[in-house]
Amino acid sequence: MDSKRLALSKSILDMKFMKRTKDKVEKQQFQEEGEEYFGSRLTSRMKEASGKFFMEPSYIFCEELVNGRLSFQGMNPAIEKLMEARENAKRAETETKEEVDVSDEQMTVQWQKMRTKFNIMQRKSQHKTNRKLKHSKTDCNDEPIGKKPKFLKPAE
Repeated sequence: MDSKRLALSKSILDMKFMKRTKDKVEKQQFQEEGEEYFGSRLTSRMKEASGKFFMEPSYIFCEELVNGRLSFQGMNPAIEKLMEARENAKRAETETKEEVDVSDEQMTVQWQKMRTKFNIMQRKSQHKTNRKLKHSKTDCNDEPIGKKPKFLKPAE
């Protein structure tokens, strides 16, 4: 038998549960083709350094980077003034974005309404618990809790 392993058929690799194996086989095949094509030109140092880099499919992450010249601790005052102006412009943008939709007065009124509703609900629950305690089985002197009557069939 050959030293190479038997290759899996394409239809088997296309099955849902074989996705990982398919990816592994494709990666291995790609590496073998690359080694055949560039084998004489690649050095061991190049092969080791290939894992240090990563490819980014988009350049969007670059939009947030600081561009242009930088200066620190008074080395270039003109550039530091420009940097400060940019920073102030960014702060102004963020402040305008953070405008409130509801004023403080409206918020306090809304919280007061919610608080009164909560207090009413709390009083009702306390009233129910007090009522249950009053009509407990240990206290036989009081009348029992009135239960909802069940449906009775009419007598024929």
